[in-house]
Amino acid sequence: MKQIKIIGLIMLIAFGFNACQQDDDVVFIAGSTELSFTNSFLSEYILVPAAAGNIGERFTWNTPDAGVPTNFTFELHKSITGDFSDSETIASTSGNEIAVTIGDLLGYAGQAGLDSDPNTENPNTGEVSFRLRSVIGVDGNETFSTPQALTLVLPEASDEPVANCDNDQLWMVGAGITFTGWSWDNPGTLPCTGNGVYSGNVHLQNLDGSENNFRFFTVETDWASGQNYPFYEDAGYTIDANFENAGDGDSNFAFVGTSGLYFLEIDDINKTITLGPPQATGMCELDVLFGVGAGLTDAGWGWETPVELYCTGDGVYSGWVNFLAEGDANFRWFTVETDWASGRNFPWYEDAGYTIDEDFENAGDGDSNFKYIGATGARFVTIDDVNKVISLD
Repeated sequence: MKQIKIIGLIMLIAFGFNACQQDDDVVFIAGSTELSFTNSFLSEYILVPAAAGNIGERFTWNTPDAGVPTNFTFELHKSITGDFSDSETIASTSGNEIAVTIGDLLGYAGQAGLDSDPNTENPNTGEVSFRLRSVIGVDGNETFSTPQALTLVLPEASDEPVANCDNDQLWMVGAGITFTGWSWDNPGTLPCTGNGVYSGNVHLQNLDGSENNFRFFTVETDWASGQNYPFYEDAGYTIDANFENAGDGDSNFAFVGTSGLYFLEIDDINKTITLGPPQATGMCELDVLFGVGAGLTDAGWGWETPVELYCTGDGVYSGWVNFLAEGDANFRWFTVETDWASGRNFPWYEDAGYTIDEDFENAGDGDSNFKYIGATGARFVTIDDVNKVISLD
């Protein structure tokens, strides 16, 4: 929104010499007379204590059009009851944004009687309402925005037993494991996630019925520890139809489905090997971040095939991404698919105190996107919201 500062001779003509005593920040902004939030809100806010220092929500809003040059003061109010009979001012500003941390939201959740203990009657999910108040000048006219309720969720502590498997994880090597191939440089991993269960998101590829074979291993770099298709078939496992015996010299697995990211699970108790849609395997604010931009080879500036970075740990999003260093090489992360307003650009992370890998920089374009300046190719990306680090391997 353009701001036209009234200065110099124009100010003198409009207001006379008294104008010299006015605040230099007086601006005239054309727009709506209503006061309203302009940021996109999540359907729910997953609150993890380990990420208490991170931004939980950044409230932004428009500046109402008062018809004349006007100084505004804005206040952000919260209400546990929802009717603002218990209204509390969180912060005030003459600008157009106020950020609250996950720690702040955890405090509001506590005031609302929420907890994460499954053994209490207190709910772990509830709403806290927010609204804006604008004031013109000192003790001037006030305007309130329409209240916005945020759904806060405290993940309940699990009573499930600790995962127990024969191995801490299984290793995956082969042409069918995207970004890996028949090498131990970047092996795929399938960690133990339950009693006798190994699971995780895995990139699988099937290039026209070839370059699709792979094998599981119990020991990293040890080819003799391989477990091929007959190993599981002879043990009585029900194997997903997207896999078959490759019929090569080692009777490897062959992935015969559509190339992409899948959730792969091997259940040694029920003797099943299954594939499903990718899913969050950790505890984060979101299940997945979406990447769009010219610097992302598989995405571009469109929503047809965004890059997906799933939650894989406590406050950690990670996964393989194909980067293109040619041309603009710019891109942005988004919290909501197809919602351009949900973007998180380079300054969003920089201002929040993240240490950002040196192969990224501010694109310096109109949206201050990320720019990838490393070598074109596949990189493993980690966005750690707890330790505030964005890294590339």
